[in-house]
Amino acid sequence: MKINWQTPLLFISGTLFCQGANSQEDETIRPNIIVILADDMGFSDIGCYGSEIHTPNLDRLASTGVRFRQFRNCARSCPTRSSLLTGLYPHQAGIGHMTNDPENLKAFDYALPGYKGELNNQCITIAEVMKNSGYQTFMSGKWHVGYANKAQHPLQRGFDQFYGILAGGTNYFAPRGKRGLTLGEDPIEPGDDFYLTDALTNYAIRFIKGAQDHKPYFLYLAYTSPHWPLQALKVDIDKYRGKYSQGWAPVRAQRLQKMKQIGLLNDAVELSGQAGPDWNLLTKDQKTEMDLRMSIYAAQIDRMDQNIGRLLQILKDKGTLDNTLILFLSDNGACAEGGMLGGEPRSHLETRRGWVLSYGQAWANVSNTPFKEYKHWTNEGGISTPLIVHWPAGIGSKRNNQWIDDSGFLPDIMATIVDVSKSTYPSTYKGNPIHPIQGVTLLPALQGTGSINRTKPMCWEHEGNCALIDGNLKLVKKYNARKEANWELYNLKTDRAESHNLAEQMPKKVKELVARYQTWADSSSVVDWKIIKARNAENRP
Repeated sequence: MKINWQTPLLFISGTLFCQGANSQEDETIRPNIIVILADDMGFSDIGCYGSEIHTPNLDRLASTGVRFRQFRNCARSCPTRSSLLTGLYPHQAGIGHMTNDPENLKAFDYALPGYKGELNNQCITIAEVMKNSGYQTFMSGKWHVGYANKAQHPLQRGFDQFYGILAGGTNYFAPRGKRGLTLGEDPIEPGDDFYLTDALTNYAIRFIKGAQDHKPYFLYLAYTSPHWPLQALKVDIDKYRGKYSQGWAPVRAQRLQKMKQIGLLNDAVELSGQAGPDWNLLTKDQKTEMDLRMSIYAAQIDRMDQNIGRLLQILKDKGTLDNTLILFLSDNGACAEGGMLGGEPRSHLETRRGWVLSYGQAWANVSNTPFKEYKHWTNEGGISTPLIVHWPAGIGSKRNNQWIDDSGFLPDIMATIVDVSKSTYPSTYKGNPIHPIQGVTLLPALQGTGSINRTKPMCWEHEGNCALIDGNLKLVKKYNARKEANWELYNLKTDRAESHNLAEQMPKKVKELVARYQTWADSSSVVDWKIIKARNAENRP
């Protein structure tokens, strides 16, 4: 078939899809699809979203693709991964809280349908959908949606090949033991001169190079970067030493200014009131340490971008770059775990030791510029992520460097991939009933042919932190263990940083949206967080 280049096309990591193609020709014209997921990276942490961190490869993808101003994840690693992979809300997929730990195989199994601590059998993964559609399916990276039960491992959930870690995090230089590396189902030693971000890319490239040319492929590249522990290569760290010696407030202000200059935010957006301690009150040693912590964090992102550049070069060499749909996003907002100035002692910063070695809340507040709250919470700082979509053959050069205003969230990715690849999303799979996709295709927004056709609000719940977005209005509340938390209401069109609570001015609207939220929660296996907290305490040794 000769492709009519006026026909709508889609670009998903390496393969061109032409709408209207007949089934015999689909294998040669459907796009390859690559989803790249960063870990614990904030909204403003890459150059094309306002950062001073050097990310030329992601910036280039943005300049020849499109970017979303408003795309949202699920506020935490494994709920996000479950939603991304299944097109469902996390609770529907069985991971309403977290996945079970290697150290405690029942830690997050609360014996409730929405809280099993691993994927259930009422969902189907993107890999399973794509494999059934004739795609080759590869994964390199962090799984974190099922550890103890082999039936919920990558190869059993649709991936032809897998390299990475099954658990939620590990040492970048020496991943071993229960948090070690797996190739397929077999443990694998890291070897000498090992760095995890490089290794994950090495295997992604190996999978692509070994793919059959006559069949499209789906690649899920799930980096652990820049999740703690803070561990990077000296050559990358040295690029940033001293860059953060001015403290968090000036860096945050500079990011906001750049975000407005590049058109990401409008001029009316204000910085949220959250901030770190007065930089001038820190000791000289503390300032040096905090500069180093942020430098290592920046180096982790820098290295990830370098590796994305390596991957893009392979696609270019194979002649498939322009015909590949590539989506890049992060699993949650910046991580404030470890206290205001970060976890674990400074002595670990210059070694390859450390487990919860983090950069702290003060720097996380910079990463989430201009939003409030962090990973765990459903305010914008917890659930906002960059989303870059690159697909020149499908989106067209007229869309280069364009911002998309439509709001999206994780279930939309499954819906979009099914749409673009002309795959079928089933109502049953392996004899089990499957929840319907909860998202809608992003294709009209990507191609500039229309708006996203969403008819229901988008909803969130994690650890009692709740949110609903309907159009420009956002209903949100933070969990409070001592008393019933108050719902807040914001107009995201005029107040993206959630600075002006409209709840008292619009009580009827709050009541209406709370009722819609509760209807969603009741139908999506969401359980009151106080009940889950009690069961969590029982499961912990």
